[in-house]
Amino acid sequence: MPQIELTPAQRKAHRSEAHHLDPVVMIGSDGLTPAVHKEVNAALNAHGLIKIRVLGDDRAARELIYHQLAGELDAAPIQHIGKLLVLWRPKVEKARAVDEDRMAGPKDVKVLKYSKRGGQRPEVKVLRVLGNQRLTPGGKVKRASPAQKSVKRGRLD
Repeated sequence: MPQIELTPAQRKAHRSEAHHLDPVVMIGSDGLTPAVHKEVNAALNAHGLIKIRVLGDDRAARELIYHQLAGELDAAPIQHIGKLLVLWRPKVEKARAVDEDRMAGPKDVKVLKYSKRGGQRPEVKVLRVLGNQRLTPGGKVKRASPAQKSVKRGRLD
């Protein structure tokens, strides 16, 4: 798989985004093992932009690992400073299935109850309102009324 080619402006933007990141994968003295390869691939799938720390002192080996990872994982090499490598690959958008039968979930609602005396703080209550309930203007939770039958239908049954 070929690695992604970026313009210098794109590479600069990704470098600035990666500045605050911590390394998510560390490559030890064993070098680029299949387990490390798998972890880097998983991190790229999850995050898109990652930092890798290589613990060896050999710069040529780090450079080789850097380009080898970028080439094999179809990623763009962003930066190699010291023992840190930065790689980027666009994240794949996950397709979500739309469930039409899904109902509204519970909601936590804050209700303020003011005191009859003006100088006191209002009392704050957190109420959980379920999908079949509603909140009245008085701050009480009421169940939604069932679907009403018409008068004619009531006579037929």
